[in-house]
Amino acid sequence: MDLGIRGKTALVCASSKGLGRGCAEALAAEGVDLVINARTAETLERTATEIADRHGVTVTPVAADITTEDGRAKVLEALGGQADILVNNAGGPPPGVWTDWNRDDFIRALDGNMLSAIALMQALVPGMMDRGWGRVVNITSAAVRSPIGQLGLSNSARSGLTGFVAGMSRQVAPKGVCVNNLLPGLHATDRAVSLDTGMSKAEGISIDEARARRQAGIPAGVYGLPEDFGAACAFLCSQHARFIVGQNVLLDGGAWNSSI
Repeated sequence: MDLGIRGKTALVCASSKGLGRGCAEALAAEGVDLVINARTAETLERTATEIADRHGVTVTPVAADITTEDGRAKVLEALGGQADILVNNAGGPPPGVWTDWNRDDFIRALDGNMLSAIALMQALVPGMMDRGWGRVVNITSAAVRSPIGQLGLSNSARSGLTGFVAGMSRQVAPKGVCVNNLLPGLHATDRAVSLDTGMSKAEGISIDEARARRQAGIPAGVYGLPEDFGAACAFLCSQHARFIVGQNVLLDGGAWNSSI
């Protein structure tokens, strides 16, 4: 299927590896030029070269922390202040116990997983509206639907972003801009390794045992792959997704059990 987005320009945040890279690869395969972002310059530049060589698109790497005002300014400068597609993504805050988190912990979580995404939407969506077309995909978490106790910082910040998008997406849809959220369950990324390691230490089991326990709770029986996630993202960014507005799309291998 031709997604109809060849020649568009996308910003994909936190995209040197993991789910962000999966999204960047899928968009590049459709002929989308990219500005990609991550904090580690060496990894990011290698990713940019690999994607450009594989798909024949322009890929501009911007090494910066997207959760900071300075980092966002660098990315927006590289874009020339406009993009057709925005994929918001940032690493989640560390797990922990609710009694241990203080105000500073919550502020960092909000900056990373709510306010940075909102700031980029505020910067780029008005231009999309003026041009009559745009797509925004926010990578949040399956924990928005089914909160995980030890991920309370992430639950809080990402739920705030979900509430913002629920209202904002309906306001911009008449101008041809579709804003949606992708909610990943467990995927084979560094984040899964971090969570498996945390379980291993907390319960005194091996990382392999921790991973097996997590996979046993997924009806699909395995962790998701970044390329599968990327394909879903690319579809939400396509011409065919014009009637998908303000939705929270789960990619969790069936872990969330609900009839609605």
